[in-house]
Amino acid sequence: MLDLILPPLAACMVIVAIHSYLGLHIIAREVIFVDLSLAQMAALGSTVAILAGHESGTGMSYAYALGFTTLGAALFALTRTHEKGRVPQEAIIGIVYVVASAAAILVADRAPRGGEAIKDILVGSLLWVTWPAILKMAAAYAALGVFHFVLRKRFLTISFEPETALANGWSIRWWDFWFYLSFGVVITLSVPIAGVLLVFSFLVVPAAVAFQFSDSQKVLALLSWLTGILASAAGLAVSFKYDLPTGPVIVCAFGLILTLAFGLRRFMRRAA
Repeated sequence: MLDLILPPLAACMVIVAIHSYLGLHIIAREVIFVDLSLAQMAALGSTVAILAGHESGTGMSYAYALGFTTLGAALFALTRTHEKGRVPQEAIIGIVYVVASAAAILVADRAPRGGEAIKDILVGSLLWVTWPAILKMAAAYAALGVFHFVLRKRFLTISFEPETALANGWSIRWWDFWFYLSFGVVITLSVPIAGVLLVFSFLVVPAAVAFQFSDSQKVLALLSWLTGILASAAGLAVSFKYDLPTGPVIVCAFGLILTLAFGLRRFMRRAA
């Protein structure tokens, strides 16, 4: 039992480590569905790779997925505005998601095993993840972590204090591109393992829980990380005990923890 649960648990810990941090940026920027949109762009790239004759999970498949994700990152960076425009950026993000989903379905219709590939991308293969895959993902995330640590002042200021970034004369679109590109790399690596739905939960729910209780960036990061660990461990335990699909159970565990966090926040306000 322990041998079976350790690899997916380790994969969850690796994914949580960087997603919980990136989720704070996404919540602060108020672009909640950018994760789903970029994940769908990665799914489209993977499906196109299959149509081109490349096996799923190979280097070329990842290259295609990253290429399409880069296009999405460039688009989101270019469409960011400092003032309230006629079309909110969240609408652009939603449109990209819908168009990428429709295009992926069309490509899958012509690709061998295209339908199965779309299903795999949606639900992932967390239960069957191997230690070499976990180590590769951990190494890539560590490199991206160093990238974000070195540029943390720029990224954090643009996410949490965009007015300060504008006053300093920073090229926000340029920095947005690099942020979304690194974000896209994370999504490209995590979606084949965890699936689109679970990756979205890893990104948004821990950050949403953390923002209920603190405004400090350090405390936010810690609370977000702890929330991700708790939901992952609880979901995996329930999944293995009752023989339930792992990804959906962890997603429901995230939902339950978020509901409890909202309730606890209301109780704390009344008590105060």
